[in-house]
Amino acid sequence: MAPTTPGHPVVHPRWGWVFGAVWLSYLSENLTALLRHEPGWQRTVGLIALAGFVVIYIAVLGHLRRSRFAEPAGASSPLVWAALIGMLVLGAVQMPVVGAHALTCLVYVAATAMMGLPRRQGIAVAVTLVITAEVLLRFMPGWRAAGHGYSLAVVLGALATGGIRLALDRQRKLLQAQQDLATLAVADERARIAADLHDILGHSLTVVTVKAELAQRMLDVDLDRARAELRDLESLARDALADVRATALGMRGVSLPGEIAAAKEALAAANVEADLPGATDDVPTRNRELFAWTIREAVTNIIRHAGARHAWVRLEPGSVEILDDGDAVPVGEHGQGLTGLRKRADEAGARMTAGRRDGAPGFRVRMEVPL
Repeated sequence: MAPTTPGHPVVHPRWGWVFGAVWLSYLSENLTALLRHEPGWQRTVGLIALAGFVVIYIAVLGHLRRSRFAEPAGASSPLVWAALIGMLVLGAVQMPVVGAHALTCLVYVAATAMMGLPRRQGIAVAVTLVITAEVLLRFMPGWRAAGHGYSLAVVLGALATGGIRLALDRQRKLLQAQQDLATLAVADERARIAADLHDILGHSLTVVTVKAELAQRMLDVDLDRARAELRDLESLARDALADVRATALGMRGVSLPGEIAAAKEALAAANVEADLPGATDDVPTRNRELFAWTIREAVTNIIRHAGARHAWVRLEPGSVEILDDGDAVPVGEHGQGLTGLRKRADEAGARMTAGRRDGAPGFRVRMEVPL
């Protein structure tokens, strides 16, 4: 018995209410007393009252079973209060014929209150019913001989039902928590895919645009060079498509040597002179992916926004730094690209800084990881 999603109908066993209705067997003494009474209007009214009591109890029990996962605790309070009042009235109607046996009805009233009302209200109703049973047993003629078992039955019924209610409430909260965790997991995965797609397509499409412009300029100057650039465009487009598919499947990864090589090619196509590291062997494995993403995003910003003539990538075991001599501040300084990069840094326990260079024109992106 588990819900699909919050706010949607919950599928329960069709005959689940039978479990609760079994306890109606304790009303057999009421029925026996009514049937043994001499025929007349009192017996008829008593039998009708007993039947109505059973119908109300089963109806409210079925409603509470259906709604216990779909509604917060106490959401059905008005209906439960109406049912309790009706059950008390129908129980009182039986008193002239069944006598002290009518107190059995209080057990069902207490159980219904503990199951359907907010906890404090349910406890208050149960305590009131216990006091009522004790008062009636003491002051109603001939009822004292029935003993005090009815009061104890009300207490035990309330405690048992309260325990069941507590277990059901915890189960409902657990199911809600599981649903919330699943929703958060989906949102996190969507955010991851969005960030990866931004980084991947931002870099790839930037390089495609630069190469397309270069190929267009070469058409009238160097046809062979233009053809080479167009072949590169086709290769880049295929690689970008493969990266998008891999990202959607959660298999996307980047390599530090690959990003350095891609940066060299992209900066050359944008006519930016690059000073790049020749080896990455000194960088620990745990830092390589983060540094690769940093180089990708920083180089993309240089090509898109900086208007730079030179770019430098300085790589150390615990840090990577990308600088340019452009005269424009990248739009990405406060955009989604660097925001996503900062998130990656936070997840890796790294420190990222980005801003204008001190004492020189251009922009600087630095990622540091504690060694």
